[in-house]
Amino acid sequence: MSGTGSPARVPVRTIGGPTALISYGGLKLLTDPTFDSPGDHPVGDGIVITKTAPPAASPAGIGPVDAVLLSHDEHPDNLDLSGRALLADVPLTLTTRSGAERLAATARSVRGLAPWEGTEVPRPGGGAVTVTAVPALHGPEGAEEVLGEVIGFVLTGDGLPKVYVSGDNASLDLVREVAGRFGPVDTAVLFAGAARAPMFDTTITLDSAQAAEATRILGARRSVPVHFEGWTHFSEGRAELEKAFTTAGLSERLQFA
Repeated sequence: MSGTGSPARVPVRTIGGPTALISYGGLKLLTDPTFDSPGDHPVGDGIVITKTAPPAASPAGIGPVDAVLLSHDEHPDNLDLSGRALLADVPLTLTTRSGAERLAATARSVRGLAPWEGTEVPRPGGGAVTVTAVPALHGPEGAEEVLGEVIGFVLTGDGLPKVYVSGDNASLDLVREVAGRFGPVDTAVLFAGAARAPMFDTTITLDSAQAAEATRILGARRSVPVHFEGWTHFSEGRAELEKAFTTAGLSERLQFA
């Protein structure tokens, strides 16, 4: 049975930053791989972002991955040097159309998806998981001209609960569009942290209150936050998430995996 009525929990293991390992339909799916050690990472125009914490596991520690769900490839807090190296060993990387062009020479197999475009990933023993790209906006309106193209993902399959992976999205209007097509979902993996960039006077990912509201909009039975710790440009962390979900009356849906 799919949807929020399913008693099964989709295993989600958080690795650090935006990186999480989702076990779904017999597949191991990895979001935005970042495995570098702490340190400074230039992002252009003299801007440097700083990683402050190591990943909770190495690529060897998580074992073989069936596919990578890469929201975008242009920022080192979403795809770092170790993550790029990993793509050469992963059977399939799903990302933006422009990202697929940039990664074609180095990833083992990469497929670019437009928003609302789906693709099937074969499951062990038969059948398939459908991965649908969904729209995301990395900041305020017009941000894509500066920060690039970004997508999120929805996972569906026969007998499986629905999973939403937000990617670096800051727009609740887009969350409403996703909910209109796919809601309610069982599990929402939400990129939070209220990340900030010097060229904008607003956050470029969900803040904690928005993450709680996204949970409500999606009708999510469970929300697993990622991308809220381990980098200096995140302005909100675990305490703010716990407070926001409690204020919204949704504390029982918040899970730190």
